[in-house]
Amino acid sequence: MFALPWLRRKAGESIARQNGSDSLHGFPPRGACTSPALARLRPGFFLAALCSVFALSAPLAAEPYAYVPNEGSGTISVIDTATDSVVSEISTGGKPRGIAFNPKTQLLYVSDSPASALKVIDVKKGAVVGQIALGKSPEGVYISHDGTLIAVAVEESNSVTLVDTATAKVIADIPVKGKNPEHAVFSPDGAWLYVSAEDADTVEVIDVARRAQVGAIKVGHRPRGIAFTPDSRIAYVACEVASLTYAIDVRAGKVLATIKGGDFSNGAVMRPDGKRVYVSNGKSGSVSVIDTSSNAVIASVPVGQRPWNMAITPDGRKVYVANGRSNSVSVIDTATDRKVGDIAVGSLPWGVAIGGAGKP
Repeated sequence: MFALPWLRRKAGESIARQNGSDSLHGFPPRGACTSPALARLRPGFFLAALCSVFALSAPLAAEPYAYVPNEGSGTISVIDTATDSVVSEISTGGKPRGIAFNPKTQLLYVSDSPASALKVIDVKKGAVVGQIALGKSPEGVYISHDGTLIAVAVEESNSVTLVDTATAKVIADIPVKGKNPEHAVFSPDGAWLYVSAEDADTVEVIDVARRAQVGAIKVGHRPRGIAFTPDSRIAYVACEVASLTYAIDVRAGKVLATIKGGDFSNGAVMRPDGKRVYVSNGKSGSVSVIDTSSNAVIASVPVGQRPWNMAITPDGRKVYVANGRSNSVSVIDTATDRKVGDIAVGSLPWGVAIGGAGKP
């Protein structure tokens, strides 16, 4: 079952007491009242009672959930990021891989390779509620920042399929030159899709409005994860066989820098402020932290075995890393760039999507 809001409130109160504080989430301490009109009534039992009512009725911000597709188990592990514990498992069947969350509809979209389909999951119900037919062997799934489009990289058809989230219908299937595409990531401004393919040494560039590939940028062999800066000006592409990350000037379509981290660079995720990009290294069992102002690695964080795809919380405080051979998710504190925990999940976790703020 999902953790309910009142359980999170109790946990927060316990933590606050341990820290010697009686103020949660920026609200005034119990017994304090900041209203000038009510302050004139001090002291008095009525004032204390009234302020207590205000404190108890004030809404508390809930932390999001992390959703982890387990390719070997046919499930999605649901992690409460407030406690970093698994609170539910959603059965999907098949081999769930790529995953994206739509905050507007509270729906998850998950690729299932054996079914050649995109499964739609209602996180409130904790169940699959729909299925959209795709080409053979779909992998990475990404959502546009406005929530209107889903992009799915489809390996065997060498294409990227676009799905309209309002109608749950396929609106385009865009051929790409790179063989076996794995990721198709939207730029934050929605203008571009950058596509990485296993059997290629280029990043394919799709013009979203034109629904067509309009270019290719040469990088290292076997590009994998892709992360854009928030202003859509720079894209970072992790290349597995090359064990390098490439920084690309999006407007010019040229490589600005090559960055050496660990061995077999795989996943990539950007901190919301654009100052750091995190790259997982499958062979090294680590995550490289790259300073985007200098394009230099400033930290290396040991995680589990064969770290793959990742996600970061909306506030940028924690990175969740799927460890494919450890059957776990590592949690990185971005303030210290240190691992703060490992969470056991299902078999062969492929990636992570973060979203939602509790079950209503």
